[in-house]
Amino acid sequence: MSKKVKGIGLLSGGLDSMLAARVLVEQGIEVLGITFVTPFFGAEKGLKAGEQIGIPMLALDISEKHLKMLKNPRYGYGSQMNPCIDCHGLMLSEAGKIMEEQGADFLFTGEVLGQRPMSQRRDAMRSVEKLSGYPGLILRPLSAKLLSATLVEENGLVDRSRLLDIQGRSRRRQTELARSFGLTDYPQPGGGCLLTNEGFSNRLRELFRINPGASVREVEIIKYGRAFILPGQSMCMVGRNEGDNLTLEKLAGKDEVRLRPADHPGPTGIIFTSPQPLEDLKTAAEIIASYSNIPGNTTTRIHWQYGEQSGTVAAEARSKDDLKQMLIA
Repeated sequence: MSKKVKGIGLLSGGLDSMLAARVLVEQGIEVLGITFVTPFFGAEKGLKAGEQIGIPMLALDISEKHLKMLKNPRYGYGSQMNPCIDCHGLMLSEAGKIMEEQGADFLFTGEVLGQRPMSQRRDAMRSVEKLSGYPGLILRPLSAKLLSATLVEENGLVDRSRLLDIQGRSRRRQTELARSFGLTDYPQPGGGCLLTNEGFSNRLRELFRINPGASVREVEIIKYGRAFILPGQSMCMVGRNEGDNLTLEKLAGKDEVRLRPADHPGPTGIIFTSPQPLEDLKTAAEIIASYSNIPGNTTTRIHWQYGEQSGTVAAEARSKDDLKQMLIA
């Protein structure tokens, strides 16, 4: 008996990748979906999408590799800190390793020609293939008829005549195809990746400027609360709510200073990215006081802990102008 053709696909959880998988399943091809975990996006949507269309899924954590790439992407960034071409290349490279391990035949994505200005142009798709290390083995079922035939099609592993010729930003054809497949529960396009968010990108730029060797854990820290650059060039995160406060407490390590009001309700703060964070202790305490539930023009005590050291420092709330100068918008 001949071996069944198998494709390994990137499944983000969006409609396009779901449709790409279903188009191949309709040809009798065995499909495995792969979704990824980084500090900037998770696997939940991809896993849910795979369950909905009835294909097995694998979630891979590529946080360390992704962060290394993000600090110096070969093809640069989009409108924010989103290195879409390099990101797609990395994900396909990792999926390609699974393809080889499992003896699968090709890779596929839900990319649509011309849908995204940075990563879904013809030249960008070629760049992604080059980065991946698997040129000729990456199929884009939704736009395949508009692209040069891949080795997958030339070798008869997939019937090119049953692939599609979708292009552009309109979602009409995808919506119609979803309806024909009975797919109704799928997210609207856009969002999902923190690197396209202007506010988060501003924080990330500052983190990399201050600490080019920033770790995955430090990237996680800047996702919670308000972010400040202190005079000593350390960063300070201040929780906006109890959820932020609890998360910051969990993420703080032995090299970070934790702060919390000693006598009144208020936020948790963390000083980090500095080899001598106690130099900014007074300023950080004043920021904590500014967001605490204390009467105006009064001094409060802020408790701090740094490794085995701890204590309290007296602090008054800073003016809004002072806070604005330090706040990363």
